Amino acid sequence: MAYDTSSGYAPPSSSNAQDNASLPMFSIERVSLQFSISSDFVAAAVANNVLVLALSTGRILRIDLDSPADIDDIDLPKKPSEIGVIKRLFLDPSASHLIVTTTLAENYYLHTQSRTPKALSRLKGVVIESISWNPSQPTASTREILVGASDGNVYEVFIEPSSEFYRREERYLKSVYSTTDGPITGLWTDIIPGRQDLRRVIVATPSTFVQFAGKVGRNAHEGSGSIFSKFFENESGTVHELPSVSPTATSLLAVSPENQQTPEQERLNGERIFGWLTSQGVLHGKLYLSQDTSDLGAKVLADSKLLPRSQIPASQTASGRTRKTNDAISSMILSQWHILQLVEGRVVVINRLDDTVVFDQVVLEPGQSALSLVADVKSNTYWLFTTREIFEIVVTDEARDVWKVMLRSQQFEAASQFAKTSAQKDAVATASGDYLVGKGQYLEAAAVYGRSTKPFEQVALTFIDQGEQDALRKYLLTKLSTLKKTSLMQRTMVATWLIELYMAKLNTLDDTITTKAELSESMNTAETQDHLSAIRKDYQEFVSKYKTDLDRKTAYDIISSHGREEELLYFATVVNDYNYVLSYWVQRERWQESLAVLKKQTDPEIFYKYSSVLMSQVPVELVEIMMRQSNLNAQKLIPAFLNYNNTSKSPLSQNQAVRYLLFEINQHQSTDAAIHNTLISIYASHSTTDESALLAYLEGQSLAHEQNYDADFALRLCIQHKRVQSCVHIYSSMGQYVQAVDLALKYDEIDLASNVADRSNTEPALRKKLWLAIAKKVILQSSGIKTAIEFLRRVDLLRIEDLIPFFPDFVVIDDFKEEICTALEDYSRKIDELKKEMDDSEETAQHIKSDIKALDQRYAIVEPGERCYVCGLPLLARQFFVFPCQHAFHSDCLAKKVVELAGIARGKRIAELQLDVSKGTSTGVKREKAIRELDALVGSSCVLCSEIAVKLIDEPFISATDDKEEWAL
Repeated sequence: MAYDTSSGYAPPSSSNAQDNASLPMFSIERVSLQFSISSDFVAAAVANNVLVLALSTGRILRIDLDSPADIDDIDLPKKPSEIGVIKRLFLDPSASHLIVTTTLAENYYLHTQSRTPKALSRLKGVVIESISWNPSQPTASTREILVGASDGNVYEVFIEPSSEFYRREERYLKSVYSTTDGPITGLWTDIIPGRQDLRRVIVATPSTFVQFAGKVGRNAHEGSGSIFSKFFENESGTVHELPSVSPTATSLLAVSPENQQTPEQERLNGERIFGWLTSQGVLHGKLYLSQDTSDLGAKVLADSKLLPRSQIPASQTASGRTRKTNDAISSMILSQWHILQLVEGRVVVINRLDDTVVFDQVVLEPGQSALSLVADVKSNTYWLFTTREIFEIVVTDEARDVWKVMLRSQQFEAASQFAKTSAQKDAVATASGDYLVGKGQYLEAAAVYGRSTKPFEQVALTFIDQGEQDALRKYLLTKLSTLKKTSLMQRTMVATWLIELYMAKLNTLDDTITTKAELSESMNTAETQDHLSAIRKDYQEFVSKYKTDLDRKTAYDIISSHGREEELLYFATVVNDYNYVLSYWVQRERWQESLAVLKKQTDPEIFYKYSSVLMSQVPVELVEIMMRQSNLNAQKLIPAFLNYNNTSKSPLSQNQAVRYLLFEINQHQSTDAAIHNTLISIYASHSTTDESALLAYLEGQSLAHEQNYDADFALRLCIQHKRVQSCVHIYSSMGQYVQAVDLALKYDEIDLASNVADRSNTEPALRKKLWLAIAKKVILQSSGIKTAIEFLRRVDLLRIEDLIPFFPDFVVIDDFKEEICTALEDYSRKIDELKKEMDDSEETAQHIKSDIKALDQRYAIVEPGERCYVCGLPLLARQFFVFPCQHAFHSDCLAKKVVELAGIARGKRIAELQLDVSKGTSTGVKREKAIRELDALVGSSCVLCSEIAVKLIDEPFISATDDKEEWAL
């Protein structure tokens, strides 16, 4: 079996609505059969893309439409002559279970994984008209299902496939409901979502439609007994009854397929549509789902409507004339939005929303009979079967016109959901807005108009003329959200208008609260306050979302003109214009608010700009904030510090400029001369006479062996403000001790000058000069000679004769004769010491002279067998040297050793002299001179015990050329 591609037909694809708009919504295509049949079709069923056909010969064909070449050909256990011809096929939605009933009331069960139908002995003799499958699918067994019989009985049966020969397929069979209104033509069961024990059961006959809803029974284990017995006993159904209907009248119950456009879980729990075909027409409605089952049936029937037979167009005769006969409806199925009916040989499709006929086509030829219309509720496919042919009713974009129907019935929300193209959505929005304006629902209309293309000025003027500012604001908000990002001018204008509307609304609410008047009959002052908070929140959300669409200056002007301080600052904060916020608070001298804004900033420029004014007003808090910043350039804050220092009267210990500068120096290790100079300037210019802070800083720099300040600048500043100690320290650090002492003496700081003289590490002459200057000052200042004498005793460098020139001419010698005597005694003692040293020197010179004379007579005894200490050969063999230490060497051996151990220059000179003497190039006096020089260089000292040998203390005893075995222990 395959699709008939010769007609240009292919299976429906999932193309989008715009592509499908040109295709017919419904079309009927003949399906070509890939197999031959020897007899007519007598029944058919489709589920989950599986087609089951029954032939009059008793054969059953099971075809998977996904692979139509694979066909299961199954025979019933007995011939039709014994059990009758197959009358109906009942296939569950998952295509797992098939029940076959024959004209002689023989019933068989076939599982999808089996090829052998099993007789249902307990159902023997039951003419099955309908089956309600268990809503829990798929399952290995049928679980609890309801079977409707032609005698008006409803049976509950549990069928479980078994491979045992003697075991029945039915676990149990029980009659749970009975009616006298005719055969059970339709059954439906579903589960109420969220409650597995709640069921809805619909029972349909030709004249009655009954809905039951309630709890089912529970058993110890599945299949052990009936769950519907007590259900039908305890629940009273909601009945819809038709009068005077023949029990043999055409009747059936159909339910719409699962919606494939929704997720699986929503699809299983979604509300479906039912259709009940009767002699009067089709009663259809929504199968509502609610856990409150008390009025569920009444609600379903109340919202149902009847599609009368008269709505179906009459058939045409061969001549084209309308035949006004009551055409019989032999079958009916439901799609998602339409009712499909088989009327004689025609397929008529009617939209169930507005009862319009959307498709009416003759399919069967005259005299050709049809079996039924069948819907695959899982795959959303629809089929028409005749005794020899199969037709597929192809549905293409079925919901394409639903939005129009919804729009005509003023179901705007539903229409907007089904509108797919922008033009459709715009039409729905425009019509919905007009409808809401007509009813005075302006706020609702504003939201709808915002999504439409209705002219902007028309909508805006409508709301303005009606005085609906709130609706206008809502419309502009919605419109702004739909404008393209590239429409910069339009977005800016709309956003700016919204700022104006928000300010006006806030002012109105504030005025209402102030006057304590009621805004309306239903809103008191407290409610107005809540409304104000809500509008303010809306405004904040608006500026946060659309801040890029607002012109900053224009927004500032609008908000300021309304006097909305809080909103103004919020906007400035949102757009990160902290410069504006700070400027605002500073101009109003609101220092705490200014600091609160500054705490959140990291932009150094803001600190530089407002540091001067804030340092003068809130210096402690500002310095705290700046000390937490890591990206400030302290040099740019110096003007603020100097300005603060000029106006501040606080002591140095509380001076915030000093605090921050010390923080930069000590914590950030700043070496910037400007920072250090500023600190010195503040220290030096302060009104206090205490120099301890400045001096501590200068000494700290000296101890760290640093000088990050400008010494000349610091010196000028300290001199200007008479910071003597600091000046002296700076002079001393510069090595200018004379100037330091002179400055200290100028201001009569004797002790300070003495400290400089004491610690100066210069030559004694300079120190003496410093002390003489100090002594002169002391003598001139002292009231008596004794003071000068006491000072003299403190200094070791000065003598009484150094001080005499500084005394006045009229000073009596008796005043310091004791000191003079002491000095003379010292001189006498030193003279005696010098005489003794001279005598010692003379005696030493005599000893040296006698030693020199003794050198001419000094000799050394050389034994006949004595050897050279270098080569080890007999010493007397050739010319040699003997030293007072009794070491003896051959002349040439000693020369080599001296050249080896002496420096490069000395060795080179010895080599030159040896060459001159050996070649005889020099004669006479010159040669004698060369020999004497050579002897002096070679024989000046012993190479074994002189200074040369001492320098070789780190040389190893064993050299690389020595035989190490001779030295082995």
